[in-house]
Amino acid sequence: MYPLRRNRRLRTSPSIRDLVRETRLSPDDFLVPLFVAEGKGVRDEIASMPGYFRISLDGLGPEVKALWALGLKSVLLFVKVPDNLKDNKGTEALNPKGLMQRAVQCVKEACPQMLVMTDVALDPYSSFGHDGIVQGGRIVNDPTVQVLAEMAVSHAAAGADWVAPSDMMDGRVRGIREALDHAGYTEAGIMSYSAKYASAFYGPFRDALDSAPVAGQEAPADKKTYQMDPANRLEAIRETRMDVAEGADMVMVKPGLCYLDIVREVRNAVDVPVSVYQVSGEYAMVKAAAQRGWLDHDAVVLEQLTAIKRAGADLIATYFARDAVRLLS
Repeated sequence: MYPLRRNRRLRTSPSIRDLVRETRLSPDDFLVPLFVAEGKGVRDEIASMPGYFRISLDGLGPEVKALWALGLKSVLLFVKVPDNLKDNKGTEALNPKGLMQRAVQCVKEACPQMLVMTDVALDPYSSFGHDGIVQGGRIVNDPTVQVLAEMAVSHAAAGADWVAPSDMMDGRVRGIREALDHAGYTEAGIMSYSAKYASAFYGPFRDALDSAPVAGQEAPADKKTYQMDPANRLEAIRETRMDVAEGADMVMVKPGLCYLDIVREVRNAVDVPVSVYQVSGEYAMVKAAAQRGWLDHDAVVLEQLTAIKRAGADLIATYFARDAVRLLS
């Protein structure tokens, strides 16, 4: 409902209009996840994600320029926060000179046309590795939503075009939408991780950002109290419809291949673009098997991406974006 829903957000630039076009597998379909780290001259390969790197800000500009030259028009930013800046309240997430805010500015300075999406969740900033604030051994919802809304506004202030809440707290889409609108960022879009499952495929990503949950008595050992049970189907539709009603401009299903039935159901249930995150574990399995000569890397990459698109995805966040563009060209 207007003003929470503003359909023109999907038409604000050539980049987003190309991104949400409904048919064909092309560079326009891909979101490129990027991992950003503090320091200079950093380009650290992630051991569990062969060929993928954490990069510092001085390498981020050249990276996005190279992506743009390939025809890739959107990046999804994640940051690796130093341990000394982590706490239980996500304090560093709100720092206007924080790593994420500087990364957004860096991308926009290097390549103003690049569509910038930002991860909105507390786990990179949390001393517990959780997506929310921990109190009494549990994740508290409403105080977390308040911080997430402030975090989203800080990203928009830095120049982010879209924010992508990945936390799975109840009501966070409405909280973020209202905060963005109140701050004057009515054109900033929300891509909500609406059906995010408590999957075993996230391990390499958590290695990349050092964001795995910290085992102990003070906090849950896993994320099952907020991420979805992999056995559930109807819950995904319920979650997604609620996010759309709260103001989500796009919705996401995560992971990809094990949840293609959910992708199709979500695509049939809502009238906004549907994204799919082909996650780190899916990437790592293909790379590892290909390195051993057990499968044809290029053929499998295209087959998987085609399957995700066929299931109903309008866009795909994938670590294979560069490989796919090379193959499609």
